[in-house]
Amino acid sequence: MHEMAITESVVAAVCEHAAGRTVYSVTVAVGALCAVLPDAMRFCFELATEDTVAAGATLEIELVPGAAHCRSCGADFTLADLILLCPCGSADLEVTSGRELRIRSMEVSEECVQPADAATTTRP
Repeated sequence: MHEMAITESVVAAVCEHAAGRTVYSVTVAVGALCAVLPDAMRFCFELATEDTVAAGATLEIELVPGAAHCRSCGADFTLADLILLCPCGSADLEVTSGRELRIRSMEVSEECVQPADAATTTRP
C-alpha cells in the first residue's frame, strides 16, 4: 500500500513545520488522478501520527477532480478516471488538474505566552 509511504511523508512535513506545537488538523488536497485512495490515507494517517506532535489530529481530504484540455478540438472537460480520452476521440490531451497531492493547511496550537514575573511587574 503506497498510501502509507505518502502519508508518512505528509506527516513528516507537517511535524517539521509545526516546530514542536501540537497539530490539531491537517487538510490535504488529493487529485482524483493521483491513484491515492482517501480512505486508505485516513487509515494510514492515524498510524503515521502515533507518538508525534500530530497524534490525535484529524485529516481532512479535499478531492480535486481530474480535468484536461484537448489539443485537437480545444475542449476543456472533466476526467472521471485515468482514461485520458477526449469526448471527440482524441488522446492528445493536457491534464490540467487531478494529479495534485498537496498539504493545504494545518491547525496548530499557539505558543503560550510566558507568565509575567511577579517580582518585576509594577502595580498601579
